[in-house]
Amino acid sequence: MDFQFMGGSMGSVVGEKITRLVEHAGNQLLPLILVCASGGARMQEGSLSLMQMAKISSALYEYQKKKRLFYVSILTSPTTGKRVIEQTLNTTIPEGSQVAEYLFQKGLFDSIVPRNPLKGVLSELFQLHAFFPL
Repeated sequence: MDFQFMGGSMGSVVGEKITRLVEHAGNQLLPLILVCASGGARMQEGSLSLMQMAKISSALYEYQKKKRLFYVSILTSPTTGKRVIEQTLNTTIPEGSQVAEYLFQKGLFDSIVPRNPLKGVLSELFQLHAFFPL
């Protein structure tokens, strides 16, 4: 995702590719890692862009809940800025509420891992999953 191109927005092609990836991993019984680097959906893209979240969520539900396969979501950075949220909700949100450490304290993230040790942490998760399948 190139953030310089419409903020790295997720249009219908990106949504379809991710959905097919999830379905392929489910059919092949493979573990899945998704790295989120998107700027989210933009108003100029309309309902087709907004529907991608529902389509991907549905595929992930099938993958995780029904097939009970292993899925890791990596968020590379906050995808929604403070200004966007404040303008959308027409209210002021607390300072620092969009940083990973604040969200971690509120229970919204499982772990914050710096980039250098990330490969080792993922390796341990996959080894643990193989030992204790879902």
